[in-house]
Amino acid sequence: MVRDGYLYAIPLLLAGVLIARLANPFWALPAWLLAAFCLWFFRDPERTVPDVAGAVVSPGDGKVTSIGLVVVESVERLRISIFLNVFNVHVNRSPIGGVIRNVRYQKGKFLNAMAPNSADENEQNIVTVEGEGHTVIFKQIAGLIARRIVFTKQVGDPVARGERVGLIKFGSRVDVLMEPNVRIAVKVGDPVKGAASILAYAPVAQLASSTHSQTSVAGVR
Repeated sequence: MVRDGYLYAIPLLLAGVLIARLANPFWALPAWLLAAFCLWFFRDPERTVPDVAGAVVSPGDGKVTSIGLVVVESVERLRISIFLNVFNVHVNRSPIGGVIRNVRYQKGKFLNAMAPNSADENEQNIVTVEGEGHTVIFKQIAGLIARRIVFTKQVGDPVARGERVGLIKFGSRVDVLMEPNVRIAVKVGDPVKGAASILAYAPVAQLASSTHSQTSVAGVR
């Protein structure tokens, strides 16, 4: 359970008690149901993270809504978009193991997260992770209902593949941007689970080459 669940649920429970005492327990039912929903919404189940070389895992629960090539700062990348509805777990995980190289918060609109332009225009947090021989960018994108994005790491922090890094409150979207030469492991319409579902595989040769280069540089030093 994420701590925020209690912050929402406890006031609603107390409000329900007050309404039940001053009026009728029947009128307190909506507050108690909302409290139960908040406790359920902010659930944080344990997940088994795949131990597979080059695996890029989903940063959140939801459904794959689009897969395609985009240009980001003059660099072509493969983007996989995942829509999270209010019934999904909203805790976000790191798609790969490595180091947080950049975090950029962008103010914006609260368009429907299913809309294509929400990837650029909505409020979002853009995180770059470098490790395992490649770089992955993932976005926490606010939706029509979501009004707060939480990210618990800082630039320079090490992260493990599938490690918890934050959450988006209520409906939202996450985008994962990778090098175009990854091997895609999902298709549009697939349901995915944060930390457990593999979205793509980075080329093993690329990983081996990067590891060898790092070892050679370390040897020179």
